[in-house]
Amino acid sequence: MASYFDEIAVNRFKSLILFAVFTLLFLGIIYMLMLLFGGGPILLSVGLVLILVYGLIVYFAGDRAVLALSKAKLADKAKYPVIYDTVEGLAAASQVPVPKIYIINDPNPNAFATGRNKKASSIAVTSGLLSMMNRNELEGVLAHEMSHVYNNDILFMMVAVVFAGAIGIISALVRGMFFFGGFGGRRNGGVLILVALVIGVLAPIFALLLRLAISRRREYMADANGARLIRNPGALASALAKIQAYTSNPQSRPMATANEITASLYFSSPFKAASIMNLFSTHPPIAERIARLKKMY
Repeated sequence: MASYFDEIAVNRFKSLILFAVFTLLFLGIIYMLMLLFGGGPILLSVGLVLILVYGLIVYFAGDRAVLALSKAKLADKAKYPVIYDTVEGLAAASQVPVPKIYIINDPNPNAFATGRNKKASSIAVTSGLLSMMNRNELEGVLAHEMSHVYNNDILFMMVAVVFAGAIGIISALVRGMFFFGGFGGRRNGGVLILVALVIGVLAPIFALLLRLAISRRREYMADANGARLIRNPGALASALAKIQAYTSNPQSRPMATANEITASLYFSSPFKAASIMNLFSTHPPIAERIARLKKMY
């Protein structure tokens, strides 16, 4: 048996290690760009400024874009008193401001948290989640999402997305230059080709794998902290079991508004269990999450 606090501490440490590797990967790409084009500190400064601008745009507008893409509508407190009461109680227990609450009209049982920080956060739940879960299970899912707010996962994952997106853009530019002869006539052609290969092809793959690994770690940590908040890991495990049954049903459908960019935000993968998207899932296997919850006390 593992305590809530042991599980949280282990997953927080592993998340930080993965994030450090992500940072080193990005710095390594900048260094290889300096080998390709020269420029030294100038290139490094330009790259950092561009990433900063990109990050600020995501930071200030990212949550609104996600809610708009998900077709989330602000929940009416009179119509959804149970959600408001539960979220307000969890916010008080977590000592964070009450997030805004949104509803997504979709039969897929799911939820996500987003926002810039603890003071500017939102939680969205689907109509399918509300119709499928009993009150204890709904509280477990909302506690998981509140844990993302409390643990600053909404900012943590946003930074990971910024890094991954920046690496993807740089890689695409390098591939374009390589295929259209942008490195022609340079010395040490073999070395340049190798560097271009690493940046253009391998770097985005490593970035994707790191982003997925970070997302999975944060999901485990939110499960543990959510179970701690409600002192009932069984309720969260039961909610996951219902979602697993739903996604395994051949008649079920993936979320209409979800995509590979927003998938990491959701409580569980918004795609079907047999979907090709699950080869690169942003979430740990539901069976593993349930097994861990059942071992907590």
